[in-house]
Amino acid sequence: MKKVSLEEISKEYRIQEYSHLYEKILELISQKKIKPVKASGTNGKKPALFCSYWVLESAKDYSIYENELQYEMVPSIQTDYYLQHLEQYIEDREWVLKLNQYLKQNRTHLQTEISVNERSFSIWHREKFLKEEQGKKILKRCGIEPRELRFYETSEPISYYVFERTVPQNLLIIENKDTFYTFRKYMMQCQNTIFGIPFGTLIYGAGKGILRRFRDFEISAEPYMLDKSNRIYYFGDMDYEGILIYESFAHEFGDQYHILPFAQAYRNMVNQADVKMLPAMKKGQNQNISGEFFTFFDEEISMQMKQILQAGKYIPQEIINIMELMKRNEEENAI
Repeated sequence: MKKVSLEEISKEYRIQEYSHLYEKILELISQKKIKPVKASGTNGKKPALFCSYWVLESAKDYSIYENELQYEMVPSIQTDYYLQHLEQYIEDREWVLKLNQYLKQNRTHLQTEISVNERSFSIWHREKFLKEEQGKKILKRCGIEPRELRFYETSEPISYYVFERTVPQNLLIIENKDTFYTFRKYMMQCQNTIFGIPFGTLIYGAGKGILRRFRDFEISAEPYMLDKSNRIYYFGDMDYEGILIYESFAHEFGDQYHILPFAQAYRNMVNQADVKMLPAMKKGQNQNISGEFFTFFDEEISMQMKQILQAGKYIPQEIINIMELMKRNEEENAI
């Protein structure tokens, strides 16, 4: 509460006569707009007035909002939360009313599933409101499950290079962009056999992004890529994070596709690496790998990999550049 002096009240109402001031003070007290600060003492005049007063906040009238919630909302919007938190409703009201209007006038639109940003714009005229702003909070306060709005999430489309569309074929997912470009360049200039394995398609994995993108693989890939007789190889950095990406990928999609690590490329990485010159692994990496990755290697290579990891080092897949691929190609052609 704000405290004001008798003099401030007099100035506020521009009162000069003391009798008029006295009447005004009594009026304000009766209207519960102020109450005396008794500790301030009286002014010594007759009739006496206290020297200071607390300014009381007037009680807000929420009846218009209560009626709105009780009688104007569609049945699918639960109003219990907002009836108990009317201040929050006043803050959210614009968005709740837009949702209410959409459900009232356009409920048939929910029969067709559309993207999350499209649905968000249809309801609130803000395409990112549902995914990045307070849309999900509004739905929760209204007791509506997001799935009731019939939208689907979208991911970045998969980037890939096609050497050939034969079936069956080997597809290679490459974690990092530089290595993806290097392998693509090599295949465009030379051949599609890399470390002894022919590949028909290269896919850019974008690190952990492959997990999100592959969930939409069946709607974003060409039909030949979906053939169950294909083999899908994965190649990434030789560190905890890269191994975990492979294991997570194989665990999630291994029932649908034949997924393998590109063991020949990993062996080349290890054989090239000078442990003393390797960079330190980034701090905070999730080390909770299952060990499934190492089952694709012989004991010697597997041990070398584990020793590198335990030393806090890693091998970036960029250790294999275009010169290494060309050299390997020349050696194979010379045999």
